[in-house]
Amino acid sequence: MEFLIDPQIWVGLLTLVVLEIVLGIDNLVFIAILADKLPPKQRDKARIIGLSLALVMRLGLLSLISWMVTLTQPLFSVMDKAFSGRDLIMLVGGIFLLFKATTELHERLENRQHGDGHGKGYASFWVVVLQIVVLDAVFSLDAVITAVGMVNHLPVMMAAVVIAMGVMLLASRPLTNFVNQHPTVVVLCLSFLLMIGLSLVAEGFGFHIPKGYLYAAIGFSIIIELFNQIARHNFIRHQSNVPLRARTADAILRLMNGKRQERVERDESKTITPIEAEAFAAEERYMINGVLTLASRSLRSIMTPRGEISWVDAQKSVEEIREQLLESPHSLFPVCRGELDEIIGIVRAKELLVALDKGVDVTAVASRTPVIVVPETLDPINLLGVLRRARGSFVIVNNEFGVVQGLVTPLDVLEAIAGEFPDADETPEIVRDGDGWLVKGSTDLHALQQHLDINTLVNDEEDIASIAGLLIAVNGQIPKQGDVIEFAPLSVQIVEANDYRVDLVRVVKEHDPRQDEEE
Repeated sequence: MEFLIDPQIWVGLLTLVVLEIVLGIDNLVFIAILADKLPPKQRDKARIIGLSLALVMRLGLLSLISWMVTLTQPLFSVMDKAFSGRDLIMLVGGIFLLFKATTELHERLENRQHGDGHGKGYASFWVVVLQIVVLDAVFSLDAVITAVGMVNHLPVMMAAVVIAMGVMLLASRPLTNFVNQHPTVVVLCLSFLLMIGLSLVAEGFGFHIPKGYLYAAIGFSIIIELFNQIARHNFIRHQSNVPLRARTADAILRLMNGKRQERVERDESKTITPIEAEAFAAEERYMINGVLTLASRSLRSIMTPRGEISWVDAQKSVEEIREQLLESPHSLFPVCRGELDEIIGIVRAKELLVALDKGVDVTAVASRTPVIVVPETLDPINLLGVLRRARGSFVIVNNEFGVVQGLVTPLDVLEAIAGEFPDADETPEIVRDGDGWLVKGSTDLHALQQHLDINTLVNDEEDIASIAGLLIAVNGQIPKQGDVIEFAPLSVQIVEANDYRVDLVRVVKEHDPRQDEEE
């Protein structure tokens, strides 16, 4: 019992425990990779059996120290190179590690599942255990030789091995879960095993590679992988703050904005040229883009603005109202009392004309169909349900002060998805003009962005819905007629404007040399 109070014994025990844990980590990692081949219910059992076998082997080898010493005695020579029992074990173990790590890496990189079934196949339990036994034999020899070289007392060696294996057994499950949940860590661990296998083969041929070199390389790789895991964690945390709908839309839009390939489809009666196929793809891309971006848009970017609303003043004479109804192509009108903000209700032009002919009061007719009012902060997706309740009519959009900002019809939502459908009394908002486009100031930025095939106009953090609003924001004030405002990749000239608004602009898109390369 006197050796128990010797400080050198305790220092040696602590040092040996640390070394045994370090030497056993590679064994533990490989056991985790092998256990992943088994069904989930058998993995804990395989891990415990593997570590128990390693403990038994190390204790058995420690009890045979005298035999261990003889392993360094030359058994035979090949071309002046003598091989001992230890050299042969190192060679066989190193070759086994190189082979196993290479095959595992191949399966991981090729993304192949174990087994031939439709789902994930699992290896036989005892086949995996046999592989663990072979690995334990190789790694146990290395650990035992280290123990023999570090400490002279057999009980201290055995105590260090038992403590180290106990710590590894406790840490095996979380380490296994971590390794299996992070594919890059598995590849990194297999790379470590390739290094260890190569060092064992070199040891078998008598070329000693200092462990410090291996540990330095492994440590550096672990630090890099740690940075990679931190970056991945931060990326996932950032992505979790973005709605799933927005993430899905961004992913699909990135796919659509990739380099497009020409398609040629032929049958017996018709040939679709690459140009026609590309034009059809552009229409598809426009509509899908409209659907995916609908949820992120504001009502201001979809609605018909206040200044373009056609409404009926109930205080006008019957003849004035009849003339307005006959000249307008619209079929629905809000009926108001003197001003737009005093809405009485919504009427159809046909019904109102009949009522006027019969001498029925306009106010009485309009009050039968009260207007549906929504706030301008309403989400466009929730607006769809409100439009369904409107039964083919429209809804009025108010601000927080109850002032009418515009109206939204089902056609407005369709235009936000598929593009503009001008009324009989309207001209298109975007018209080709030589090398540019004539664009109305009220044109929605989303529509202009899709039409010009760019993605730099809309900023979700800014409440800007039209090209006129964007020009005012960039210029700092309402631009005057003839002014030219440039913001990449567009050059915009003000064609029609007054002191209150911008009515018409001419947009020219800067030439992109990358398009010529793609063409």
